[in-house]
Parts: sequence; C-alpha cells; structure tokens
Amino acid sequence: MRVVITGAGGQLGHDLLDAFADHDPVGLTRHQLDVTDEAAVADAVTTIRPTLVVNAAAATDVDGCEADPDGAHRVNALAPWWLARACARTGATLVTFSTDYVFDGAAPSGPGGTPRGFTETDPVRPLSVYGRTKAAGEQLVRETLPAHHIVRTAWVSGAQGRNFVRTMLRLADVGDPVRVVDDQTGSPTTTRDLAAAVRRLAVTGRHGTVHLVNEGVATWFDVAEAVFALSGRAVDLGRQSSDAVARPAPRPAWSVLDTTHARTLGVGPLPHWRDALVRLLDELGVRAGRPTTAPGADGP
Repeated sequence: MRVVITGAGGQLGHDLLDAFADHDPVGLTRHQLDVTDEAAVADAVTTIRPTLVVNAAAATDVDGCEADPDGAHRVNALAPWWLARACARTGATLVTFSTDYVFDGAAPSGPGGTPRGFTETDPVRPLSVYGRTKAAGEQLVRETLPAHHIVRTAWVSGAQGRNFVRTMLRLADVGDPVRVVDDQTGSPTTTRDLAAAVRRLAVTGRHGTVHLVNEGVATWFDVAEAVFALSGRAVDLGRQSSDAVARPAPRPAWSVLDTTHARTLGVGPLPHWRDALVRLLDELGVRAGRPTTAPGADGP
C-alpha cells in the first residue's frame, strides 16, 4: 500500500508516519505541500500515485479561525475537497479528520434521560467558524469520493506540537496558579492511539464517517488534574467556568463522541484516556519516577 500523509509535521502527522511505517509512507509537511493549492495537490497525488492519502493538515486554532474565516475555509473545507478530487481521479482512498466541534454541545438524551455521546448520524450544528469549516469539509468529501474515511476525533494531545497536555506541563513549570474550566466535558484522545486506530481503519474498506476517541469521559479540569498528579507536579489548580474565559469562539459544553460504530467495525475500542495519558507522559519522559528527557517539538 502506497501511503501519503499530508500535514506530516504536526503532532498527529508524526504518529501517523509511525503507524504506517511498514508501508514506507511519504510524509508531506505544510512547507512541502500547500494543501489549499488545488493544482499542487493534484500534481502531488498524480506524481506519487498513492493507494491511500491520510490528510492530517488542518487549521485547528479555534479562535484563529474566527479571526480568519476565509483562511479556515481554505484549509478545513477546500483542502480536503482538493484531495478528494485528486483521489477520485487516481483511484486512491482518502482519510481526513474532523472534530467534535461539528456538534452544538447540547448533550443528546440517552436511556433513562442520561446524556449520551454524539453518534455519526446525529445532525451537525457547529457553533464556530472552526466547526462550520470542518463540517463543510466533511460534506465536500462525501459528495466527491465514495472511497473515504471521515474520522471525527476530539481533545487531541500528543508528544509533538502544541496541545493541552503540553500546555499544562509548561504552566506547572512556570509555577503560577492554574485555573481550568470544569464545565466542558469530552473525550480526551492521544495521537498515538488515534494513529494506530486509523491504521486499522484504512485497510477495512468500510468507508464513511467514524468516531475515533479514547474511551472514557472527562472535563478539562479532570485532564489537568491527572496530568499534574501523574507527572508529580505540585500545582495550585482551581476550577473556573467557561464564562470566565473571554474567547472569540464558543466551545461546545458536551463533546463526548460515541464509539459504538468503531467498535463494531473492529477498529476500537481505543484504550481509556487515563491509560493513554500515562503512556503519553512516559513518551514525554515526565511521568513521576520516569526519566525527564522529552522529545523535540514540531509545529502543528
């Protein structure tokens, strides 16, 4: 299987290269391929002739997307479309990533009225530019290329790049009090586990939309508390509401993704988020009692 990975310089791209290492993947960073340039995308796919394209390029700065909606649309909507069009011409399959932000954060009602996770068939109602552009990218891919996998994920952290876990570790080292919102609930996910699941999904031939997240549910406060406890950091950690944080883009209050479809496809379940966090902190070399040498960081 000939594999091309776009956005290969980002945190997910790094782990995708590892996950597909047995196929000698071609990794293209944003400097090597501008995915918003349709001609460049078409030329790259035509020249390399991959069997599979995994698109990890995205504009993930949620507040930045509010400030530059046209730029967000180019990266999150048009780029997957250009890749889908190129794949359709060459017979390749496309994996592209979407997000919990395509939903409005109003928890669906499950059995007995308890909240349930969003499923692949729940209607999308994005609250932000980021969510709207990702939803647009999903639809353009569906309309263009039958051989696609749209992977929705959430709250992603890895050993590379900028993410919540690495931010918490940096703030702990600064030594100031840390306040984290406790009224947003979601599905924390590590790039290492996500990439491994995508590797399993890519060979199934079962195309469509699937939710891939680590098992378990948490608030951002829960994740921060676990990071500090597992890394042995003594931090003045406190709770705060989302209203106390002035941000341009609204955040969904409920970002839990249901993984039933992934499990029945045989590509899940992914490990529990706490177990995944332990392995991430080990990879970073910062878990209490472990070596403290961390790998170098790359951009998103």
